Amino acid sequence: MSVLITALLCGAVVGVALGALGGGGGVLAVPALVYLLGVEPAQAGTTSLVIVTATTVTALFRHAGTGNVRWRTGALFAAAGVLPAIGTSVLAHRIPQSALTVAFAALAALAAAAMLRGTRSATRAPARAPAEDEGPAGSARRGRLGTVAAGAGLGAVTGLLGVGGGFLAVPALVSVLRLPMRKAVGTSLVVILINSVVSLTTRLAVSGISLDLAVFGPFVGAAVLGAWDGRRLASKLSGAALQRAFAAVLLGVASFMLIGALA
Repeated sequence: MSVLITALLCGAVVGVALGALGGGGGVLAVPALVYLLGVEPAQAGTTSLVIVTATTVTALFRHAGTGNVRWRTGALFAAAGVLPAIGTSVLAHRIPQSALTVAFAALAALAAAAMLRGTRSATRAPARAPAEDEGPAGSARRGRLGTVAAGAGLGAVTGLLGVGGGFLAVPALVSVLRLPMRKAVGTSLVVILINSVVSLTTRLAVSGISLDLAVFGPFVGAAVLGAWDGRRLASKLSGAALQRAFAAVLLGVASFMLIGALA
């Protein structure tokens, strides 16, 4: 398969994941760039951040008109993780890449398990959904504390593992802040965008950027289009179905990366 076709297919999958699930862009883009497109790992992270930033803007634009984006919650969530991300990013350079990959895979699997547990809980107790949809207005103090704590933890993980964090933001928004799945998906895009811009700016300031346009152009173009279609896909699926799909994506990536690290 040619590089062009591979880049287009990978970009489409990443875009659909971001548009429909509110995450999975970076966690899918990095393995695709390294294992399928032959991009050096050091460049793959930076290239992924550019791709995820562009795709997230498209997905966020689509979600903003639905009322499913809680801007203040997303901004506070992301802001709480800035300092932890800076601290753990320094530590990441002192840890073997294979160890980081295993940690990344384990974390993705745990997040998938949390999402699957959430779908079972929602099935057993559907009456909680209306209360959850009320959001921070009904429990402002718990919401603020939960947002700061979860955001700081996510920032630490993002700095250590070098991803945008959407695949962890959605489970955190659902389980910690009790947001319904659709609002968690839309709000997570705010978190992804802020995390990606901060990380990309830092990388540009430290080492600059070098993009393979033969890979980057088709990849980001397909990703942007995929994000547009992903939002339409999300509108046709129930929150529980989205959670199961998100969990399946995470489990697949976790298995792939764990096998690669241990091979």
